[in-house]
Amino acid sequence: MRAAALGQNAAMKYVVCVPDGCADEPFDGLDGRTPLEVAHTPTLDALCARGEVGRAAVIPDGLPPGSDVGNMSILGYDPAEFHTGRAPIEAASLGLVLPDDRLAYRCNLVTLGDDGVMVDFAGGHPSTDAAVRAIEALDAELGRGSDSGLEFHAGVEYRHIMVAPADWGDAECVPPHDLTGDPAVWPTGPASDRLREVMEASRPVLAASGLDANQIWLWGQGFQPTMPAFSARFGVTGGITTAVDLVRGLGVLTEMAVPDVDGATAGYDTDYAAQRDAALAGLDAGLELFVIHVEATDEAGHAGDAAEKVRSLERWDAEILAPLVPALDERGPWRLLLLPDHATPLRLRTHTSDPVPYLLVGAGVPTSGPDVYTEAAVGGETPVAGHDLMGRLLGV
Repeated sequence: MRAAALGQNAAMKYVVCVPDGCADEPFDGLDGRTPLEVAHTPTLDALCARGEVGRAAVIPDGLPPGSDVGNMSILGYDPAEFHTGRAPIEAASLGLVLPDDRLAYRCNLVTLGDDGVMVDFAGGHPSTDAAVRAIEALDAELGRGSDSGLEFHAGVEYRHIMVAPADWGDAECVPPHDLTGDPAVWPTGPASDRLREVMEASRPVLAASGLDANQIWLWGQGFQPTMPAFSARFGVTGGITTAVDLVRGLGVLTEMAVPDVDGATAGYDTDYAAQRDAALAGLDAGLELFVIHVEATDEAGHAGDAAEKVRSLERWDAEILAPLVPALDERGPWRLLLLPDHATPLRLRTHTSDPVPYLLVGAGVPTSGPDVYTEAAVGGETPVAGHDLMGRLLGV
């Protein structure tokens, strides 16, 4: 069936748009509306009027509502089958191949108050250069420069990786972004004492770094998963543009193209046009599908910044969708899938497992569902499994 679909749709181009965490709930600061209801998005509205709008469960029951799970679903892999943890996906983005007796932890640079409250899960958003120096110092003191059996690997800004022996994995760890403004909840379980010892031992090392971050926070642990290549699974070649390590890691694990894009960041200042153009360049180079993942809406949700979340949605519409649609028209038949990987409500400042709206539009897709892209518009619909949408996009 996949081979037949590939032959039939050989000229078709596919784009997947992921405005990370854009789904929300009614917010008092927006007069009881959601950012999607407030944002001026004429291109998105026009696409909804000609496509299929529905509701998707991107986070399966029993799994954490994170971007690792949600983006795995969007790429068409059932997280209940393939998800082993967040950190090993990010480790793949750093080029790390973990043997069976080693696992990875996500290692955030964070800022804890003297009262033990999680002041900033991102440690003041340090520059990558400064963070790399801090992680190298940690590795020298607590990792490969010692006999601990640990390794610290630098990532981007506040997001890094610690590799540990397999028996360090038996712990329950709370993501630091779930603790913002609240007392830190330390790991529990058999490995918790060792984890806390390392986390506390990081304080004097970071004190000498000059960063706002004053401690590491370990979480998201797991063994590296084995995932079939995207092209083998779906019969089309694909690529991803993103500034987020875990999304890059999913691309690496599924053998998709993951180009570096100048100006792409995980913050509000990302270059939307550069990411759009990277997708079009990938399609022009022969790829059949390209994913555009932008983090800004999720960052705004974590910050509780309603104005920025609305602005980020409007930039999506004006700087990605508005130029993208005519550019795709020039290239022949196309289909587009748009949905977030999870909700990040402004009120909660963290992720939830709530189903999210999706839009499927383009050649051969009949118009169905509401003609607006909002949470309320699809609230009464039975959600489809998020990992089924890729097959529906491709017609396989």
